[in-house]
Amino acid sequence: MATLPWDLIWEIVKKNNSFLAKGFGNSTAMVQFSKESNNLYNVNSFKHSGLANKKTVSIQAGGKDLSVVLSTIETKKQNQPGNLYHRSVMKKEFSRMSKDVVNQVRKSKVI
Repeated sequence: MATLPWDLIWEIVKKNNSFLAKGFGNSTAMVQFSKESNNLYNVNSFKHSGLANKKTVSIQAGGKDLSVVLSTIETKKQNQPGNLYHRSVMKKEFSRMSKDVVNQVRKSKVI
């Protein structure tokens, strides 16, 4: 199975996808936001896109036990949608957990 280049995917989804939230700014300039799951900044751009970027990070609340779920994309598993995301659950103190999240994001060179 052949995979599509990330640039082509972005050209297909950049103007029309179900996650766009369009709003108007001060003048005629239009501001576009996105509600994608792996888009940390909620900006509709190729750099921050969760749909069309090969390296993304998502940080979500784990549940009632004050844990955090950090999920990243593994680029070697593009043909396996079920195994595409690597999820790790962190159940530590907040200061230690935040340092680990920052280190993992820097290590994956997403931002």
